[in-house]
Amino acid sequence: MGKVLVYVFDQMSDYGVSFICHILRENAGKEVVTIGDDKSLKKTTSGFLFYPEYEVSEIELSNIEGLILCGGYPPKMNEGLIDLIRLLHQKKILIAAIGASGTLSLAQAGILENLNYTSIIERWDSKLQFEFGEVDPFPRSNNLKKRLVRDQHVITAHDMAFLDFTIEVLWKLNVFKSRHEKQNFMKLVKYA
Repeated sequence: MGKVLVYVFDQMSDYGVSFICHILRENAGKEVVTIGDDKSLKKTTSGFLFYPEYEVSEIELSNIEGLILCGGYPPKMNEGLIDLIRLLHQKKILIAAIGASGTLSLAQAGILENLNYTSIIERWDSKLQFEFGEVDPFPRSNNLKKRLVRDQHVITAHDMAFLDFTIEVLWKLNVFKSRHEKQNFMKLVKYA
């Protein structure tokens, strides 16, 4: 059974990933593992509390099927997380990022240079430049104005596209046995 890592932090938007985690754990038999900069208590924007199971620095790459990066207010970037993103990208392992924090992590890791992506951070103003101490890390020519973009093994989505994000992550992780099964699940969750 492969592991799917979920990076958690203070003020993350848990609604964007909680459904995915439920399906992966309960229906697909995947091991969902929470990771953080440290193991201290994290409080989400919904008020839920998480203790990450592992620190990013403790993660071994064996048997990892994917990394999910939550949305929310972007934390200061952890170099260990950037290294993990780069390693998974090199190995072409699924990296799924939703919302501001998720897509910013990919941009700061430099993996969006040759990939199409989407992000709710549509421009890098002086406030963001001051706050993060860097010029715009996003390759703007690759930013598609869509709710969700999948390019190779990387999935990016806007916060409110969390159902589309869930479906695409499940598809990439081979939870659905066929396109027909994927379409039936879409009809079930989206009332389409």
